[in-house]
Amino acid sequence: MDFWSSNLYDERHSFVSNLGKGVLYLLSPKEGERILDVGCGTGDLANEIDKMGANITGVDRSSNMIQEAQNKYSNLHFQAMDVYDMEFHNEFDAVFSNATLHWVTKPKQALERLYQSLHSGGRLVVEFGGKDNVLYIRQAIQESYHQLFPTYDQLEEPWYFPSIGEYTSLMEEVGLTVSYARYFTRPTPLDGEDGLKNWIFMFAAGMLAHLNDAEKEQLVKRVEQVLKPTLYKDQQWLADYCRIQVIGYKK
Repeated sequence: MDFWSSNLYDERHSFVSNLGKGVLYLLSPKEGERILDVGCGTGDLANEIDKMGANITGVDRSSNMIQEAQNKYSNLHFQAMDVYDMEFHNEFDAVFSNATLHWVTKPKQALERLYQSLHSGGRLVVEFGGKDNVLYIRQAIQESYHQLFPTYDQLEEPWYFPSIGEYTSLMEEVGLTVSYARYFTRPTPLDGEDGLKNWIFMFAAGMLAHLNDAEKEQLVKRVEQVLKPTLYKDQQWLADYCRIQVIGYKK
């Protein structure tokens, strides 16, 4: 089931693409290069890569996102596809991914697909959530959920937030040579008074799908109360992001 709202993503979470421009500098696309954007969302970064002269292919498992990307950038090539189902072989000079691989809970299987997509000498350039990413938000959701709904099933988080050592080891296991790895914190402003609520409705939608609308509102209110002293500053909600950036080469 596709829980992704492309409208909510573009209207209230454009920071995902905006902050991704930093990792574009690491990618440094060259004229004529063939580049695969994995988890392209609504296509904003794919469009930036295209403007730099590369030939871009964007894939995302959300058909809602791909539809919106195609509407916005009809001249570019997008495809609804799960990373595990990719069947590209030695086709790309670079594979790029921003804010996606923390949704991929079988990381080695995904890395094997990314590796096989590259031709010899090609590079993988990615940024995504690392160890302790949105830890305060996740803890507040879990604790509030257990207090409000003690008889309900446990909440299953949909994310994978590895340490830099864990992820670079997996990269090496699939055959990539790691040339760059960085871990950093990046407190990220959320848009508007409802910033935290919108973040939860956008990124935890699947995890909370079994709750009805009233229960979701109740949960969000409790989470906001818990986090206000920590993550609300100067009339602004902040998400406690921790990120990983890595570059690996296929020999």
